[in-house]
Order: sequence, then structure tokens, then C-alpha cells
Amino acid sequence: MQKFDLGFALIYLLDDNLAEVIINEGVEMDITAVEQYHDWIDQHMNDPCFLLVNKINQYTYTFDAQRHLIQLDKVKAIAVVCYSPIAEKASRFVVDMPRKIKWQFDTFDNRKAALQWLAFCQDELKHINPKP
Repeated sequence: MQKFDLGFALIYLLDDNLAEVIINEGVEMDITAVEQYHDWIDQHMNDPCFLLVNKINQYTYTFDAQRHLIQLDKVKAIAVVCYSPIAEKASRFVVDMPRKIKWQFDTFDNRKAALQWLAFCQDELKHINPKP
């Protein structure tokens, strides 16, 4: 497992197509941070990729950042670990915003369940798009 510090977040590359993202406490994610996050995904993760967002900290997004968050075809599923009802509502609000790319998305109250769901998503994608 590799650890990357983007200044506003820590990202743990769990394998070539699975990463855990922890946004730092008190950060306001803006469009610049989202672009840096997208660049990191493009440079470090294989397609298809899957994200675990661990909301152990409180942070916010600008409106533009919310609209542009994860506009990458290679991201196939996102699991968000929420430790409060407010964090879950905020996550669902961001997901429900209109966007070009629809996410396979769910929220969880613990990391283990989130990782199990992402593994299920990976397996399902293999059955839909088997490699020759």
C-alpha cells in the first residue's frame, strides 16, 4: 500500500485499481483540488478503478467542485464511509447532482462493509466485461 499526500487529502493506493481517499479536516474542496484529485487518479490508477471515500473528517465542497467531482470514465464505483447522518446526507446530495457520468455509489457505516461492496462491484464488472 502506497500513501500519497495531496495537501488537502491523503490517498492510500490499496491496489492498482482501488484507492482510499481521506480529505483533511476543515478543507473546502474547490475546482483546483478536484482537478488535482482527477490528475492523481489518471496518473496512479488502472482502468477500471474504484474509490473508498473515508469521511472521518469534516470538509465542504464549493458548488463548482461538487458539479465536477469524479468526471472520469475510469471510476466505476464509489463507496463512502459516513460516521454521522449529516455526512451521509451531504454525500447523497453530491451524488444526486446532475452530471454526465452516473456513479455506482453507496454509503456505509464502516470501512469493512464498504470494501466488501467495492469487491462485489469489481467482480460484477468482470462478469459484464470479461477479458479475452
